[in-house]
Amino acid sequence: MKCPFCGYADSKVVDSRPDKGGSTIRRRRECESCGKRFTTHERVEETLPLVMKKDGRREPFDRLKVVAGIKKACEKRPVSVETIERFVDRLETRLQESSEREVPSTAIGELVMNELHEIDEVAYVRFASVYRSFKDINEFMAELQDLLKK
Repeated sequence: MKCPFCGYADSKVVDSRPDKGGSTIRRRRECESCGKRFTTHERVEETLPLVMKKDGRREPFDRLKVVAGIKKACEKRPVSVETIERFVDRLETRLQESSEREVPSTAIGELVMNELHEIDEVAYVRFASVYRSFKDINEFMAELQDLLKK
């Protein structure tokens, strides 16, 4: 593991333990050159399906993109980072278990919206307004009215 301080390529593991959920391993490392310590987190490399974009492109599933979009929707809302991380963990698991090689981005967006609807309604409306690209205020109001009916 490359040292973030001096760039030296070798380090030794000083301490290793699983995180709270058991999905990652936290390793405390010490650089063999400068002696400084740093922490790394390791997780199993999972095979996730490719995401089919609306324009026909295909790209690997990017957890960070999903987390960033959800965090943006939940900005200044009482939704913890842990809640978001757990949700994205469930989403990844669901995608892996589907055994599909390719998943439309629209399917992922719908899954995110359904979950946000349960977590925080304001975050749901924020995400939906960007995801569904409402053309005018009437479409936006129709979505809000549907939300109020539920």
